[in-house]
Order: sequence, then structure tokens, then C-alpha cells
Amino acid sequence: MRRSRIRNTRITIPQDGLTRVLLGIFVVVGIATAIVAFIAVRYVVATQSMIDIPGDPVISFAAGTAAGSQLQPGTGPTPRPWDGISRVNMLIMGLDPVKEIGDISHTDTMILFTIDPLTKTAGMLSIPRDMWVNIPGFDYGKINTAYFIGEANQLPGGGPGLAVKTVEEFLGVPINYYAQVDFEAFVKFIDDIDGIKVTITETLVVDPIGQWNTRILEPGRYVLNGRMALAYVRARKGSGDDFGRAQRQQEAIMAMRTAILKWDLMPKLIANAPAIYADLSSGVHTNLTLDQIIQLGLLAQQIPEENIKRGVIGPNDTENGTSPDGLEILRPIPDKIRIIRDEIFTTSGPVAPIEVSTDPTELMKIENARVSILNGTATGGLAGKTGDYLKSLGVNVTEVGDGQAQGATTMIIYSAKPYTAAYLAQLMSIPTSLILNRYDPNATTDIQIILGNDWVANNKMP
Repeated sequence: MRRSRIRNTRITIPQDGLTRVLLGIFVVVGIATAIVAFIAVRYVVATQSMIDIPGDPVISFAAGTAAGSQLQPGTGPTPRPWDGISRVNMLIMGLDPVKEIGDISHTDTMILFTIDPLTKTAGMLSIPRDMWVNIPGFDYGKINTAYFIGEANQLPGGGPGLAVKTVEEFLGVPINYYAQVDFEAFVKFIDDIDGIKVTITETLVVDPIGQWNTRILEPGRYVLNGRMALAYVRARKGSGDDFGRAQRQQEAIMAMRTAILKWDLMPKLIANAPAIYADLSSGVHTNLTLDQIIQLGLLAQQIPEENIKRGVIGPNDTENGTSPDGLEILRPIPDKIRIIRDEIFTTSGPVAPIEVSTDPTELMKIENARVSILNGTATGGLAGKTGDYLKSLGVNVTEVGDGQAQGATTMIIYSAKPYTAAYLAQLMSIPTSLILNRYDPNATTDIQIILGNDWVANNKMP
């Protein structure tokens, strides 16, 4: 198929090519919670005119629109550039319904979606909404409050901007784009694709929005309409059951993908696109542009289901806790979350020690992480001495100096170097509570160690 040329005034695509583009766009729905398809319908169909005569169909843009325009309010965050070749990551957010006009939503769902054009692989990682994380500029809080805080304080980039920064820092993964959808948009799109098929393996109580709607679903195969699908992906078996919800959300995503891949559904999607646009136009925001949507759509149709990795930050990766103001929270276990992250966001997953070496020192050397050592104690020359010691072990120490006074030795991770982090944490007895993710692609170091008084008292340097 010849590549379409995207212009500010119109796009001309052969009839077969148009079908393939639309199929690809709708396929992205199944991989990314239907967000990109919402956007494609919202943006493309509202401005296109298809001429029913021999020749190429023409997509023409309305006045003031262009293929490179972002599909978000002017206050939204600026996307990270994407070259179309490297791995691209997008944060998908489902918003809670607001109770009163003017109220600000929290995020009910967060899924980080990734796609790698070179290996033709994709993945998604669900983040529990009760995860206790650092919210940049606002101390620690539940991750689902980041969007609310950004909107309430009218920060640059708004709620999406702060949510993206929070997830970037939490996982140490750069995020190119975001997309948010409200519940009504989700419901209407499920109805537009004639529902989704899911298999329920144990009794589940679901509660569609509204009064007297509670249903009990026994084990079996179901076709869920929009309202029931929303209730299904939001259902909790009990307090804190974010993990089961995340699994059901991913099952729903794959069910959408299966439904959309049916060729017999494509004519209906195309024919009903104007109505879909009308239903969803106010329910979706993103900083993707039309040309990027088409690019992702064409890419997505090339990825088989077996190449889509799925992960959930689950009970083995977190600890139950209580916030200072008495809320039930989930405290992350950084070492375990880093493993899940690398399984989803690297080409072949984390390097297994058996594949390279059983020696943690060799794994650390292979990573060649840039390590900075700062002295947070009153002991003069400690950073230099520690740096020399670590260099003798093969650590790539690139900087030594003085740092802020520190009671206990702390590790700050600026980019993903899991084996070096694990090696230094064990060597220097740094607990997971003092290992902090501060993702920064512009940092001059990958890992920073701030020495504390415990290192002075307990170190075994020669």
C-alpha cells in the first residue's frame, strides 16, 4: 500500500487504503481502551467528505484544523516528540463521573500503553488508583489524585500534565502522549460496536450507574452492552480490590480488539462514524494529532495478539498501608515494580540472570549505569573515598561531591538501571523505602547515592 501524504488541507487515500487506515485506527481501540478510536472518529469524521463516485475518497479538514493539530484544550500538556520509529508510550486515563457541575474528576483508571514499531510488539500496564506515590511539587498522595490536583491548581498542562509527570517519575518511563475519556464516552463506544464478549469465571456483583440496577453475574460467557461493560470494569469484590478491576479492564480491552477486528463490523463503524463522533466529541481529550493517530493505527494492525504484553501492578508488588490522614493505600515495592515495568517496556523484558550471568556484579557492569556519589554527612572526603571503593568493584562512578545532609543513605533513580540499583542497594544496605524514582531524561546521572550517617557507622570499605 502506498503511503498517504498528510497535508493541512486534505488527505487523499485509495478506497482500499482508507479501509485499512480506518481498520488500523479502530484496532488501536482494543489495545488502548478505545481511546485512539474515539479520537479518530472525533477528529476525522467530523471534517471529512466522502464522494460516492469513481476515484479516491477525499478527507478534507474544516477551517482552522490541520493534521498536526493537537486534539486537546489549549491548557493541556505538550507531548514528547516521537520519531515514528522508536518505542512510543501513552497514558490512558478513565475519569470518575463528577457529582456536581464544576466538580473536578479523579482518575478511576490508569493504563500505560506502549508500542514498539521495530519489533511489532505492544503492551499495557495497569496502575492501581490507591498507589501511594510522590506527586511532583505536592509531596505524596494516591496516584488517582494527581489529575485532580493539576486541574484544581490550574497548573501548566492541567490535570493530564501532572498525571503524566507523576507516572513518569513513579515508573521511570518517558510518556509521549496521554488520552483521557469519561465514562459516558466509554459506554457509547461499547454500544456502537454491539457490545463486548467476556468470560466470567466466578460470581461477580456489578452495579451499573443508577438506582436499583445491581446485577449478579454467575460464571459463564456474556455479551455486555455499554452500561454493563462499564460496571464490569469498575466492579470491586471488596475493599481495595484494584487488582481484579485491572485484570477485568484489560480483558475488556482485548474483547474490544477482538470485536473491532471482525471485518463484518467495519462497514457499520464507517457508516456510523458521524453518529459516533456526535456521541463522543465532548468525552475525549488527547495531545495526539491526526497524523499520529493514523500512524499508530497503521502500526497497530500489524501487531498480533500474542505480541501484546499485559501486566498489572498486583498484591505481590505492593504492601497495604495507611496514609497520614487515615486512608487505605498501597505502598509500592520498587524492586518488584521495576521487574514488571521492564517486562512490558523493553523489547525482550528484563535480562534474566541465567541468560547473562549468575553474578550480580557482572549484570551491574553490563548496564554501565552512570552513578553519582554525594556526601550527606559531616565526614570530610567520604564521597571521594566511597567513589574509589565502588570503582574498584566495577561501578561506573561519574561524579562525587557534597549533598544535602542525610540521616540515612538514599538512592535516587533517574533512569531504568535495575541491576545496578539492586547491586548498590544490597551492597550499601539501602532499604526499599529509601530508593526513590525520579525519572528525568535530562539528568546527567542514572543513579545518585546520597551518603548518610549509617554509611559512616556501618561501611566496610577497606
